[in-house]
Amino acid sequence: MIKVVKFGGSSLADAEQFRKVGRIIRKDADRRYVVPSAPGKRTPDDTKVTDMLYGCYGVAIMEEEECEEEFESRLEKIKERYDEIIEGLGLSMDLTDEFCMIRENFIRKTGRDYAASRGEYLNGRIMAEYLGYPFIDAADVIFFDEDGNFDAKKTDQVLAEVLAEKKCAVIPGFYGSMPDGSVKTFSRGGSDITGSIVAKAVHADMYENWTDVSGFLITDPRIIPNPKAIDVITYRELRELSYMGATVLHEDAIFPVRKEGIPINIRNTNIPEDKGTLIVESTCRKPRFVITGIAGKKDFASITVEKAMMNTEVGFCKKVLEVFSDNGISIEHMPSGIDTFTIFVHQDEFEEKEQKVIAGIHRAVEPDLLELESDLALIAVVGRGMRATRGTSGRIFSALAHANVNVKMIDQGSSELNIIIGVRNHDFETAIRAIYDIFVNTML
Repeated sequence: MIKVVKFGGSSLADAEQFRKVGRIIRKDADRRYVVPSAPGKRTPDDTKVTDMLYGCYGVAIMEEEECEEEFESRLEKIKERYDEIIEGLGLSMDLTDEFCMIRENFIRKTGRDYAASRGEYLNGRIMAEYLGYPFIDAADVIFFDEDGNFDAKKTDQVLAEVLAEKKCAVIPGFYGSMPDGSVKTFSRGGSDITGSIVAKAVHADMYENWTDVSGFLITDPRIIPNPKAIDVITYRELRELSYMGATVLHEDAIFPVRKEGIPINIRNTNIPEDKGTLIVESTCRKPRFVITGIAGKKDFASITVEKAMMNTEVGFCKKVLEVFSDNGISIEHMPSGIDTFTIFVHQDEFEEKEQKVIAGIHRAVEPDLLELESDLALIAVVGRGMRATRGTSGRIFSALAHANVNVKMIDQGSSELNIIIGVRNHDFETAIRAIYDIFVNTML
């Protein structure tokens, strides 16, 4: 069995955390390929190393002479973070030469991507030394094309060839290289993607993503204290929840392993005995509850277009949508009726161009009525168990009515996997509590 294990920054913030990670890896001989992030926060008021590197590089590229001392001071503080980890682990390695090279490249203005990537690179060097594993620089095996897009085909070919010769290895997360050899990073949280890419290349049996939480929770713990954990979730359910704001795993990390049918296991470094959440393509396991999760976002605006006999007018919706496209506004949701349909958009995007959009819709389709609403929230109730359960929408309506929440919109997807509910911003938390209570606490 082959496992790829990725550890987040919170799991590698200091030497004590490193030792925990070392015990986890050594406990299971199948954990052969390790993807580390940069050191995260040691305390709530601490600074992540990636942010320290961004700040240091920002000072380095300033032209003012007085910034030189500030640059040297910031770089030294970053080196001290790594030296503390090395000393705490009892290693004899020295990163002086590495920091000399980083210093030169910062002064040469090599780029923000290079600067940010050094957090993972240096942590990867330490992890390899600590475990006694070979180190593979991600820049040598993960590639982007001329446009800065991830080159999956080339990466998979090269990475598979390199790792075929390594029984185990450490590959730092978050970055790769452009065709000219310069460093290119994924978006923040991109170490999740690296782990997924490595898992695909080695045809892993499991991709373990270790962080500081025991998997996915049914809903936001800031709204529901100590919500239940999700045991098993499908990729489709995860996509729905991630889209509506649930974040534990970078959503782009799903695609490489999904194509290979490789499950992802979200685990907690601080409580390694917890089984966490298993993310799979499909499963016959019956979920504990009718719903799998609840997630949502605030600050939407809705534009309702009404016109008699709208359904007989060919291309009506297309003309309206082109108005939003021409103004660079993305559409989040679009429930419709016979003579009306409503478009939900992010309020901050829409407000700047609302009058242009209104005028454009009038010119395009000559509606009978155009109505705007603001300060709306969308909540997604997601779950494969809803397909086999009658009256799910009715129970949601009942729960919200008892909580005195006015429902602005409710729409069920054709897959019967999710139900989207629109409410006022000020009812957002109340609505989530009511839905959680009826499906999880009382299990009606």
